[in-house]
Amino acid sequence: MKIKKGDTVLIISGKDKGKKGKVLEVFPKEARVVVERVNLRKKHQRPKKSGEKGQIVEMSGAISVSNVKLVCPKCGKAVKTSYKILKNSKVRICKKCGEAV
Repeated sequence: MKIKKGDTVLIISGKDKGKKGKVLEVFPKEARVVVERVNLRKKHQRPKKSGEKGQIVEMSGAISVSNVKLVCPKCGKAVKTSYKILKNSKVRICKKCGEAV
């Protein structure tokens, strides 16, 4: 999977199309990612202690990795990436500007 935790991505389809956000979690087996403030879900939480009130919490849901595109930190555009092997390590390369991502 070319998207990693901490990357900035652009949503390219769905109800949040056009939004940018940071990747919080990656699920490679399911090919899904969780992006902050995208695909918001409301979860009703029960009170945990006596005297405490229950609340409704908004949390980000997972979306398919095919619906996001990596944003290059140098050129600031949504790009495709390729890999280059440098001294026994794979590095992601931006296809628009040629810089390491």
